[in-house]
Amino acid sequence: MKFEQLMALCQRHNAQLLASDAGKVSIAVVGTPNAELMEALRFATQKRIDIECWPRERMEKHRQLAAQSHLPVAANTASAVDILNRTLLQAMNQRASDIHIEPTEQACHIRLRIDGVLTPQPSLSAELAATLTARLKVLGNLDIAERRLPQDGQFTVELANEPVSFRIATLPCSNGEKIVLRLLQQVNQALDVGLLGMNADQLARFTRVLHQPQGLILVTGPTGSGKTVTLYSALQARNTSDVNICSVEDPIEIPLPGLNQTQINPRAGLSFQSVLRALLRQDPDIIMVGEIRDGETAEIAINAAQTGHLVLSTLHTNSTAEALIRLQQMGVARWMIASALSLVISQRLVRRLCPHCRREGQTKTAMPRTLWPRELPHWQPVGCERCYHGFYGRVALFEVLTVDNPLRQAISGGAAVEVIEASARQTGMMTLFEHGCMAVEQGLTTLEELIRVLGMPDGS
Repeated sequence: MKFEQLMALCQRHNAQLLASDAGKVSIAVVGTPNAELMEALRFATQKRIDIECWPRERMEKHRQLAAQSHLPVAANTASAVDILNRTLLQAMNQRASDIHIEPTEQACHIRLRIDGVLTPQPSLSAELAATLTARLKVLGNLDIAERRLPQDGQFTVELANEPVSFRIATLPCSNGEKIVLRLLQQVNQALDVGLLGMNADQLARFTRVLHQPQGLILVTGPTGSGKTVTLYSALQARNTSDVNICSVEDPIEIPLPGLNQTQINPRAGLSFQSVLRALLRQDPDIIMVGEIRDGETAEIAINAAQTGHLVLSTLHTNSTAEALIRLQQMGVARWMIASALSLVISQRLVRRLCPHCRREGQTKTAMPRTLWPRELPHWQPVGCERCYHGFYGRVALFEVLTVDNPLRQAISGGAAVEVIEASARQTGMMTLFEHGCMAVEQGLTTLEELIRVLGMPDGS
């Protein structure tokens, strides 16, 4: 029986595996050893079993130290612990947002998502995968014996003398369990709407609506597009002592002093809907809903926006106009959307060129006139000691749609996405792709990076 299987067996019977070698297995128990455990160990290992009887306080302290410190729970896991600590530290130093640990038949592959792109790291031996998985499950307080179902959790470790939090998610695969770790609260950017990267017109539109007493502001885009920073920057802009700001989130990603932040807990019956209803009785001025996931949440948020509250939330759509259609698909009446919605922001993140080593090519690229009127420079990401493959960090691209009276009439009349987009363009809305072309002109990113993230618009 493998070491991690022995650990799982002991855990099921509230025992602690201390060591396992060729001739014996050492365990610690509180009180009398469980007869079922002893029989299972003898059957599974055919080894001599040494038992230590510990007081309950010692067992609890040992488990806390095993989960929180860098020290291995037994000598057999030392190499896995060391490798894990190095991987976590490397991810933090390289500003990775996620760590992928993927077991295969021949090896254990590790990839880091840096500036939105997955980057392979040196592979580990296949034998280490199970031990690494067991170690991470212990840290995340997951069931190490359960390999058939996905699990998720959270843990905090000390790296470079500072606490760093991770979210862990496991997924059963053909060669073991894949694990993805997400670094939490790694927001180094100041929460300031003026630093988000909007142009002057977009920022003016956003700021104007943000300071209105009521209405609904939606921020749209795929996972990892920077919606959270935009939302929190907006809240911080209104975060004063005379304003009551309440939020319902899953999870609370950035704790902000001055805000009343509530994390949902579905197991306890604390859903987005139940918290939202409770928030409306808390005399709020501004309400932030982490994400609109269903029609019921959408209707409560829209009702709140119609009854004297400023409501901010996120939605997973590809463009500003598609957000209006998504709300209708959730079952929200068109007239409710038209009356409540004030602003929709769509955004993406593209890798930022390193200003120290970027190089402008001799040629320029001509775009279709319908997309961009001028030729775009050809930037080359060279790479130097200050960046990662010619890029460092990311730049946000925005599309800001203000809902005015003509647009409200179009929404109420059930206009198609194309009609809504055309109406918004007539009022001066800059599209995501146009904002990206502007970033290429300014040397902030490359055309190749822009197309990688956005693709070429339809009709180009």
